[in-house]
Amino acid sequence: MNKGKFITFEGGEGAGKTTQIKLLQQKLENHGVQILVTREPGGTPSAEKLRDLVVKGDLDDWSAMAELLIITAGRYEHVQNLILPALEKGVWVISDRFYDSSAVYQGIAGGLGLEKVRRIQQEVLGNFAPDLTLVFDLPPAVGLARAGKREADTASGEDRFERKGSQFHENLRQGYLQIAEAESRCTALDATQSIDQIQQVIWSKVETLLP
Repeated sequence: MNKGKFITFEGGEGAGKTTQIKLLQQKLENHGVQILVTREPGGTPSAEKLRDLVVKGDLDDWSAMAELLIITAGRYEHVQNLILPALEKGVWVISDRFYDSSAVYQGIAGGLGLEKVRRIQQEVLGNFAPDLTLVFDLPPAVGLARAGKREADTASGEDRFERKGSQFHENLRQGYLQIAEAESRCTALDATQSIDQIQQVIWSKVETLLP
Protein backbone atom coordinates (compact mmCIF):
# COMPACT_ATOMS: atom_id res chain seq x y z
CA MET A 1 0.00 0.00 0.00
CA ASN A 2 1.26 3.46 -0.89
CA LYS A 3 1.54 5.90 1.98
CA GLY A 4 -0.71 8.93 1.92
CA LYS A 5 0.46 12.44 1.13
CA PHE A 6 0.51 15.27 3.65
CA ILE A 7 -0.57 18.70 2.36
CA THR A 8 -0.62 21.82 4.52
CA PHE A 9 -2.31 25.17 3.94
CA GLU A 10 -0.68 28.25 5.44
CA GLY A 11 -1.29 31.99 5.50
CA GLY A 12 -2.40 34.92 7.59
CA GLU A 13 -5.84 35.53 9.02
CA GLY A 14 -8.75 35.45 6.54
CA ALA A 15 -6.66 34.23 3.61
CA GLY A 16 -9.32 31.87 2.25
CA LYS A 17 -7.71 28.56 3.19
CA THR A 18 -10.90 26.91 4.43
CA THR A 19 -12.74 27.39 1.13
CA GLN A 20 -9.87 25.96 -0.89
CA ILE A 21 -9.40 23.00 1.45
CA LYS A 22 -13.02 21.99 0.87
CA LEU A 23 -12.63 22.30 -2.90
CA LEU A 24 -9.41 20.28 -2.91
CA GLN A 25 -10.97 17.59 -0.74
CA GLN A 26 -13.86 17.23 -3.20
CA LYS A 27 -11.55 17.09 -6.20
CA LEU A 28 -9.24 14.48 -4.69
CA GLU A 29 -12.17 12.34 -3.56
CA ASN A 30 -13.48 12.47 -7.12
CA HIS A 31 -10.12 10.97 -8.12
CA GLY A 32 -10.60 8.12 -5.66
CA VAL A 33 -8.30 9.47 -2.95
CA GLN A 34 -9.32 8.98 0.67
CA ILE A 35 -8.94 12.29 2.53
CA LEU A 36 -8.64 13.36 6.15
CA VAL A 37 -9.01 17.10 6.80
CA THR A 38 -7.64 18.45 10.07
CA ARG A 39 -6.31 21.68 11.56
CA GLU A 40 -3.82 23.28 13.90
CA PRO A 41 -3.79 24.27 16.62
CA GLY A 42 -5.99 21.26 17.38
CA GLY A 43 -6.90 18.21 15.35
CA THR A 44 -7.39 15.72 18.19
CA PRO A 45 -9.56 16.04 21.33
CA SER A 46 -6.56 16.76 23.55
CA ALA A 47 -5.00 19.18 21.07
CA GLU A 48 -8.32 21.03 20.68
CA LYS A 49 -8.27 21.74 24.42
CA LEU A 50 -4.84 23.30 24.01
CA ARG A 51 -6.10 25.26 20.98
CA ASP A 52 -8.64 27.06 23.13
CA LEU A 53 -5.87 28.28 25.42
CA VAL A 54 -4.06 30.21 22.68
CA VAL A 55 -6.72 31.32 20.17
CA LYS A 56 -9.11 32.76 22.76
CA GLY A 57 -8.63 35.19 25.63
CA ASP A 58 -6.59 38.33 26.17
CA LEU A 59 -3.57 39.34 24.10
CA ASP A 60 -1.24 39.21 27.09
CA ASP A 61 -2.36 35.78 28.34
CA TRP A 62 0.70 34.08 26.84
CA SER A 63 4.19 35.00 25.70
CA ALA A 64 5.36 33.81 22.30
CA MET A 65 7.41 31.05 23.94
CA ALA A 66 4.45 29.85 25.99
CA GLU A 67 2.30 29.83 22.84
CA LEU A 68 4.93 27.81 21.02
CA LEU A 69 5.22 25.20 23.75
CA ILE A 70 1.44 24.81 24.10
CA ILE A 71 0.94 24.49 20.34
CA THR A 72 3.87 22.11 19.96
CA ALA A 73 2.52 19.84 22.70
CA GLY A 74 -0.74 19.64 20.78
CA ARG A 75 1.18 19.09 17.53
CA TYR A 76 2.97 16.06 18.95
CA GLU A 77 -0.36 14.47 19.88
CA HIS A 78 -1.83 15.46 16.51
CA VAL A 79 0.99 13.89 14.50
CA GLN A 80 1.36 10.72 16.56
CA ASN A 81 -2.32 9.94 17.06
CA LEU A 82 -3.97 11.21 13.88
CA ILE A 83 -1.69 12.25 11.02
CA LEU A 84 0.88 9.43 10.97
CA PRO A 85 -1.65 6.60 11.41
CA ALA A 86 -3.74 8.01 8.55
CA LEU A 87 -0.74 8.34 6.23
CA GLU A 88 0.32 4.76 6.99
CA LYS A 89 -3.13 3.59 5.86
CA GLY A 90 -2.76 5.40 2.54
CA VAL A 91 -5.04 8.27 3.52
CA TRP A 92 -4.07 11.74 2.32
CA VAL A 93 -4.08 14.34 5.09
CA ILE A 94 -4.86 18.02 4.50
CA SER A 95 -4.13 20.30 7.45
CA ASP A 96 -5.22 23.90 7.88
CA ARG A 97 -1.88 25.08 9.34
CA PHE A 98 1.09 23.10 10.60
CA TYR A 99 4.54 23.97 11.88
CA ASP A 100 5.15 26.81 9.43
CA SER A 101 2.53 28.72 11.41
CA SER A 102 4.69 28.35 14.52
CA ALA A 103 7.74 29.52 12.57
CA VAL A 104 5.88 32.64 11.46
CA TYR A 105 3.52 33.47 14.34
CA GLN A 106 5.92 32.77 17.20
CA GLY A 107 9.29 32.76 15.43
CA ILE A 108 9.11 35.79 13.15
CA ALA A 109 6.15 37.94 14.25
CA GLY A 110 6.49 36.80 17.88
CA GLY A 111 10.21 37.53 18.00
CA LEU A 112 11.57 34.12 19.04
CA GLY A 113 13.52 33.67 15.82
CA LEU A 114 13.22 30.94 13.23
CA GLU A 115 16.11 28.84 14.50
CA LYS A 116 14.70 28.50 18.00
CA VAL A 117 11.32 27.39 16.65
CA ARG A 118 12.94 24.95 14.23
CA ARG A 119 15.09 23.38 16.96
CA ILE A 120 12.02 22.71 19.08
CA GLN A 121 10.06 21.30 16.14
CA GLN A 122 13.01 19.07 15.19
CA GLU A 123 13.19 17.73 18.73
CA VAL A 124 9.47 16.91 18.76
CA LEU A 125 8.84 15.83 15.15
CA GLY A 126 12.21 14.67 13.89
CA ASN A 127 12.37 14.98 10.10
CA PHE A 128 8.61 14.68 9.55
CA ALA A 129 7.45 17.32 7.06
CA PRO A 130 4.60 17.99 4.61
CA ASP A 131 4.87 16.79 1.03
CA LEU A 132 3.41 20.09 -0.17
CA THR A 133 2.70 23.40 1.55
CA LEU A 134 0.44 26.00 -0.05
CA VAL A 135 1.06 29.51 1.28
CA PHE A 136 -1.77 32.01 0.78
CA ASP A 137 -0.49 35.56 0.36
CA LEU A 138 -2.92 38.41 1.02
CA PRO A 139 -2.62 42.03 2.21
CA PRO A 140 -3.28 41.94 5.97
CA ALA A 141 -6.05 44.57 5.83
CA VAL A 142 -8.02 42.44 3.38
CA GLY A 143 -7.55 39.25 5.36
CA LEU A 144 -8.43 40.85 8.70
CA ALA A 145 -11.63 42.30 7.23
CA ARG A 146 -12.63 38.82 6.06
CA ALA A 147 -11.69 37.28 9.40
CA GLY A 148 -13.64 39.94 11.28
CA LYS A 149 -16.76 39.17 9.28
CA ARG A 150 -16.30 35.45 9.92
CA GLU A 151 -15.97 36.04 13.66
CA ALA A 152 -19.07 38.26 13.65
CA ASP A 153 -20.99 35.50 11.89
CA THR A 154 -19.81 32.64 14.12
CA ALA A 155 -19.05 34.34 17.47
CA SER A 156 -16.44 31.64 18.10
CA GLY A 157 -14.28 33.85 20.30
CA GLU A 158 -11.23 32.61 18.38
CA ASP A 159 -9.92 36.06 17.56
CA ARG A 160 -6.95 36.51 19.88
CA PHE A 161 -4.38 36.63 17.07
CA GLU A 162 -6.63 38.75 14.86
CA ARG A 163 -6.61 41.43 17.58
CA LYS A 164 -2.85 41.82 17.45
CA GLY A 165 -1.60 45.02 15.82
CA SER A 166 -1.21 45.76 12.13
CA GLN A 167 2.59 45.45 12.30
CA PHE A 168 2.25 41.93 13.70
CA HIS A 169 0.11 40.93 10.74
CA GLU A 170 2.45 42.55 8.22
CA ASN A 171 5.30 40.61 9.84
CA LEU A 172 3.23 37.45 9.40
CA ARG A 173 2.85 38.14 5.71
CA GLN A 174 6.54 38.78 5.17
CA GLY A 175 7.44 35.75 7.26
CA TYR A 176 5.29 33.44 5.17
CA LEU A 177 6.80 34.80 1.97
CA GLN A 178 10.29 34.27 3.40
CA ILE A 179 9.53 30.63 4.20
CA ALA A 180 7.80 30.04 0.85
CA GLU A 181 10.89 31.27 -0.97
CA ALA A 182 13.30 29.21 1.13
CA GLU A 183 11.46 25.87 1.19
CA SER A 184 11.12 23.83 -2.00
CA ARG A 185 7.96 22.10 -0.71
CA CYS A 186 6.19 25.49 -0.52
CA THR A 187 4.20 27.30 -3.20
CA ALA A 188 3.07 30.89 -2.61
CA LEU A 189 -0.39 31.75 -3.98
CA ASP A 190 -1.87 35.16 -4.70
CA ALA A 191 -4.96 34.94 -2.50
CA THR A 192 -6.49 38.07 -4.05
CA GLN A 193 -7.34 36.01 -7.14
CA SER A 194 -10.77 34.47 -7.70
CA ILE A 195 -11.70 31.19 -6.02
CA ASP A 196 -11.52 29.40 -9.37
CA GLN A 197 -8.11 30.83 -10.24
CA ILE A 198 -6.66 29.81 -6.88
CA GLN A 199 -8.18 26.35 -7.20
CA GLN A 200 -6.53 25.88 -10.59
CA VAL A 201 -3.10 26.81 -9.24
CA ILE A 202 -3.53 24.48 -6.27
CA TRP A 203 -4.59 21.59 -8.47
CA SER A 204 -1.61 22.08 -10.78
CA LYS A 205 0.63 21.43 -7.75
CA VAL A 206 -1.39 18.66 -6.10
CA GLU A 207 -1.87 16.74 -9.34
CA THR A 208 1.86 16.00 -9.44
CA LEU A 209 1.51 14.00 -6.20
CA LEU A 210 -1.05 11.59 -7.62
CA PRO A 211 0.22 8.06 -8.36
